[in-house]
Amino acid sequence: MKTSTLRITAAAAAALLAVSFAALAYAKTITLPPDGAQLKPSDLPGYALARKDCVVCHSAEYMLYQPPTAPRAYWEAMVKRMRDVFKAPVPEGDIAPIVDYLVKTYGNEQAK
Repeated sequence: MKTSTLRITAAAAAALLAVSFAALAYAKTITLPPDGAQLKPSDLPGYALARKDCVVCHSAEYMLYQPPTAPRAYWEAMVKRMRDVFKAPVPEGDIAPIVDYLVKTYGNEQAK
């Protein structure tokens, strides 16, 4: 490698390092308020899976904002959207039980 190339590479690395340290110096820490909403407890297998897969990314309050008349297809589309679009860590095998829990707890299959 030529000396001029090494100097440019070293200068670029030094600049990147300086920017990284500057960013760390201005880093802020925030504390979020406690989450007041919890998933509605259930004996359905999807309850434990929703606690594991869903509320790691968003509040349980999100489910409360969904229409109580939402059918199974709506909940299935929502869970798949979370996984496929937002990259939620929801294994394929967890989808059906989670959807079952959501539609029976928050959707149009709720017990009357």
